[in-house]
Amino acid sequence: MSFKMKSLVASALLSWAVAGIAADPIKIGVTGPFTGGSAPMGVSMRDGVKLAVGEINAKGGVLGRQLQLIERDDEAKNERGVQVAQELINKEKVAATVGYINTGVSLASQRFYQEAKIPVMNNVATGSIVTKQFLPPEHKDNYIFRTAANDTIQSAMIVDEAITKRKYTKVAILADSTNYGQLGREDLEKALTAKGIKPVAVEKYNIKDVDMTAQLLKAKQGGAQAVLTYGIGPELAQIANGMEKLGWKVPMIGSWTLSMGNFLDNAGKNGDGALMPQTFIQEPNTPKRKAFIEAYQKAYKVDRIPSPVSAAQGYDSVYLLAAAIKQAGNTDGVKVREALENLTEKVEGVVTTYSKPFTHDDHEAIKPGMPVMGEAKDGRIVHAK
Repeated sequence: MSFKMKSLVASALLSWAVAGIAADPIKIGVTGPFTGGSAPMGVSMRDGVKLAVGEINAKGGVLGRQLQLIERDDEAKNERGVQVAQELINKEKVAATVGYINTGVSLASQRFYQEAKIPVMNNVATGSIVTKQFLPPEHKDNYIFRTAANDTIQSAMIVDEAITKRKYTKVAILADSTNYGQLGREDLEKALTAKGIKPVAVEKYNIKDVDMTAQLLKAKQGGAQAVLTYGIGPELAQIANGMEKLGWKVPMIGSWTLSMGNFLDNAGKNGDGALMPQTFIQEPNTPKRKAFIEAYQKAYKVDRIPSPVSAAQGYDSVYLLAAAIKQAGNTDGVKVREALENLTEKVEGVVTTYSKPFTHDDHEAIKPGMPVMGEAKDGRIVHAK
């Protein structure tokens, strides 16, 4: 073989080797509860994420590489979330992770990403503290981002609906005993205090509780005109059903989780009229939303998305992450974080079109004024009147 031919073969082998390296998929972790009471949120989020990844990969991926999802069920358990985070970072070598449904799991687990300088997109967990765990001066940079409406935004909307719009002067709070419920309760109490209102009852219950009579009786005896809630679907349904048993019906106004399929199904007609902040309602009122809803229904053979908010925020989180990786030109965590904090291109999502959604000091993509109030009606969520 001539020298020229050898050179050609060598350069061909080298370009194949380089192409092989370049073609390695970009691994993205996706973590959430895919089983248990939080599953409607976890599964909807994961399935929204999968839709986005499928669309991006069909168009050639990012930087000429396919996105590869590494899915892990954190079972809504803090200790399981910690194990999953360490596995995704150390064993799977993910470039980033999207997910976290439960505020407690997020707070326990995301510190490993912070330490590893790998971005996390919280796309469902709403605890106000979630993006504020690693702030200056202790931490120069923060690797925790969010595409969900935090509880400061939601609690203000809930209180505004009850006190300003509906002119109630007596409200009760029923919140579950998790980090999510108790941090949400604190935000509600702060928002009520700002309006000069002290709740007539503040009651706690546990996950899997099936009898809310004691808590509801305290609310009723206090003269509550509405019950403000912070919990998840199954127990929220027990509150609605408990009111029916007592023959006492006042509005439920609570966090976005009143839109979960397992609240709507388990409460039935008793859930009608419940009001909650929503970043996305399953109505095809923009071309992007119509395409997303139809793609979800076709892919997963469902009519009603189990948790439309989770699905939409999951979908959008992937497009924001993909835009940042593309802008960074590689998957280095520091560069991807910097790109997220200064995205130069607009990203059309289902929730909104994102224009510079993050800065170095603000990692909340959803700002006050973006969410709308939804209302439960006949097993669906519609825009509140």
